[in-house]
Amino acid sequence: MKSETNIHLKDHLNSLSAAGRSCFTSQGAGKALGVSQDAVKQALGRLRHKGEVASPARGFYVIVPPEYRGLGCLPADQFIPALMQQAKMPYYAGLLTAAQYHGAAHHRPQEFQVMLGKPRRPIECGKVRVAFYVCKNISEIPVQHINTPRGTVAVSTPEATAFDLIGYESKIGGLDAVATVLVELAEKLDARKLAALAPKMPLLWAQRLGYLLEHIEQVPKAKYLKNYVREHAVNMRALQASSPVEGYPRNNDWKIIINADIEAET
Repeated sequence: MKSETNIHLKDHLNSLSAAGRSCFTSQGAGKALGVSQDAVKQALGRLRHKGEVASPARGFYVIVPPEYRGLGCLPADQFIPALMQQAKMPYYAGLLTAAQYHGAAHHRPQEFQVMLGKPRRPIECGKVRVAFYVCKNISEIPVQHINTPRGTVAVSTPEATAFDLIGYESKIGGLDAVATVLVELAEKLDARKLAALAPKMPLLWAQRLGYLLEHIEQVPKAKYLKNYVREHAVNMRALQASSPVEGYPRNNDWKIIINADIEAET
């Protein structure tokens, strides 16, 4: 019976691959084969041992083609869309991962960074690492869909990525790292779109982002964002939240206390 289940499972996976599908659930496989969950899980366990399938999440599996056997899993962008659809969770690839899609690859992330509406544990599957971060207004964040070998993945737009980099700077190496990424990302930024997105973001993010754009000599990109900040910002805020502010110069355009020396890597 075990060998028959193995054979039938392999046939099922071959049919999925032929249909262009690389992701499946153990429950779905069991129903398709007409066998118990225990039987299908045992068969899947044998295929996992051979490296032919991997399981990034409980009950969720990916077919691992030969070119990715060394990785021990599909690349994250090839299974995250299906996993999030199965979990019914809105998502987008963000932060350094999104920046890399937009051509800013100076800081290559060691993990695939995903924004969700609520917390989720990180994924470790073979050599693939996925980290999740919470974005409370995820439905309002503009995304674009980028092609992968197995479909598309939702990625924050360059403008949304720039705001997120500021907002989650402690997660990606600090403001120096943000400035370094912005140098490369700047050419993709649309000044009007930045300003249009600002009302959906914390005001402090707009203040810090605008200051940093000017600091890296991207003044035109901050033009309309400056108008927004001038209209809405009243109080001076620290550029570096964790540092003291007494005695440091102030930038009145952005209402920012410049309490950190920001250096972008070249």
